[in-house]
Amino acid sequence: MAGKKPAKRGRIARGAPTISGVTGASGRVLVVDDNRVIRQLIRVNLELEGFEVVTAADGAECLEIVHSVRPDVVTLDVVMPRLDGVRTAARLRADARTRDVGIVMVSAGSPPESVSGPGGVDAYVAKPFEPALLVETVRRLIRRGGRTPAQPGGRQGQPPAQDPDRPAGHPAAHPPAHPTGHPHPEGQPAATPGPGPCS
Repeated sequence: MAGKKPAKRGRIARGAPTISGVTGASGRVLVVDDNRVIRQLIRVNLELEGFEVVTAADGAECLEIVHSVRPDVVTLDVVMPRLDGVRTAARLRADARTRDVGIVMVSAGSPPESVSGPGGVDAYVAKPFEPALLVETVRRLIRRGGRTPAQPGGRQGQPPAQDPDRPAGHPAAHPPAHPTGHPHPEGQPAATPGPGPCS
């Protein structure tokens, strides 16, 4: 409607990521990957399936925001700067507030031996991956854990916060990349993420 100003996004804390998604979301997912294109691809595919999504660029940022975000599931890349996925998973399991959060390791190669067992992750999705497989894995973990889906604005009523991947006030949008992880040639429109594998 002409003349109507868009609503401003609230914030949890300065520099914390935006909680994006739709009202009545199926759950909240914290996506942790140092590759911005992969973060965007995972976020878009989860948002298309009704999940709220928060992103972090590495394990250290994940640990900084996880208690404010209170995700149902965390997806972790393995190789990341500052704090890798294996050590991040161990820290989440060692914390009483996050030990029951579902953790999905999303990375190339075989799963590290150190992430198996009760103190490790709940699932492993190898890159390149089918978006539908990742979505179903996240959904299964939320159902299995019997966790209550996060409410828009946070579980404790806190407003969403600013995501470094998205300027304040900008709605969720498809990233200018192909589902395989390769950017589109300049001047060509972005394709909606489909069933193709993400690398």
